[in-house]
Amino acid sequence: MQEALLGRVAGAARSAEAVPSRKRLHVLHVIARLAPSEGGPPEMLRQLAVNYREIGDTLEVATLDVPGAPYLRDCRFPVHAFGPGFTRYGLSRPMLRWLRANAHRFDLIVINNVWLFPAVAAFLAAHHARVPYAVFTHGALDVFFKQRYPFKHLKKLLYWPLQYHILHNASAVLFTSELERELALASFRPNQWTSMVVPYGTNPPGGDPREQQDAFFAAVPALRDRRFLLFLSRIHEKKGCDLLLDAFARIAGQYPDIDLVIAGPDQMQLQSQLQARAERAGIASRVFWPGMLQGAAKCGAFRAAEAFVLPSHQENFGIAVAESLACGTPVLISDQVNIWREIAESGAGLVEPDTAEGTERLLRRWLSLTAAERSTMTGAAERVFHARFSLRPAAESIHALGEFLSSATPEHPLPDRAGPAYAK
Repeated sequence: MQEALLGRVAGAARSAEAVPSRKRLHVLHVIARLAPSEGGPPEMLRQLAVNYREIGDTLEVATLDVPGAPYLRDCRFPVHAFGPGFTRYGLSRPMLRWLRANAHRFDLIVINNVWLFPAVAAFLAAHHARVPYAVFTHGALDVFFKQRYPFKHLKKLLYWPLQYHILHNASAVLFTSELERELALASFRPNQWTSMVVPYGTNPPGGDPREQQDAFFAAVPALRDRRFLLFLSRIHEKKGCDLLLDAFARIAGQYPDIDLVIAGPDQMQLQSQLQARAERAGIASRVFWPGMLQGAAKCGAFRAAEAFVLPSHQENFGIAVAESLACGTPVLISDQVNIWREIAESGAGLVEPDTAEGTERLLRRWLSLTAAERSTMTGAAERVFHARFSLRPAAESIHALGEFLSSATPEHPLPDRAGPAYAK
């Protein structure tokens, strides 16, 4: 039964916190791209690598990045980059050949994409080598996509038999929140798989906070003596950037001492449209666009901001939310960010619907708080990060899963799948 699997994995993960495991695992992650512009999954994997090393496991990554890409140079783990695959689906014979030749070297294979060929290649290789594998869906099964993009959903229905076969036969399908696991059941049928919620988040930023803030202000010098709210994520239609700009325009006259920063890669070429929107609303001089921030400047942006804002229409987790909390900065998010319940319960931020009215209310609620109330929320942000969003437990859980799977024997086999209730 699933309960037996999850119980043993949870027990092993708790034990790993106190006693280093005697078994070291060699883990392979398969992901389409490690480019920072791809958002949360690549950043999670980079951060997860630190924790793998700390618990004694080793990591390799197979990807469709261009070999020698600049952002691969700082990876402190072997990266096997096979170059862009054929078509947007990422068909890559070199990746498939390498995976089939090397899968046997690993104790566990973790797939970080669905709907793309790397997932199929990893599944085929794992099956051929009889190596257990798990799948991070990273929100790709969220019902939001079915509702917002119905024609794309029809296309996905053609792929679903193969994709479902991969999920159904996985040792575990990994979700980053309980809400993500629930929403994944509403998009496709059948939906029988072994599911597991893995603790998720990021690592504490480290470094000197003052130097990090100076790095940010070097990028945006006009903000050194100004209050500001921070949006830091991909500039994408699902992130609610338009809602944020419109809401800020409605409150800007009442609060002339606060500005807005919209930072992130312009993947969808939306920035020029949003800048024109800000110009028409008369707030262009109060909105700053520093592009994608990395390293010290990124940490400095979180530390210098009064609050982080993400009025997204869909987030299976929202890694930037955890990054903000790690810097002790409260978060203002929509109720479509799947960890909104944890934020509301902890008092680490404010939550409203992903609507024009909800986003304006989010900003007004924050700006109406007293200095003491904001300070209390800052303390709550630091506490909830360490309690729930540090990435170390994720590495321990994946290790515990791999160790449990490698201990399976004919006398003690892995649990069978048991229908939709099993995937709850």
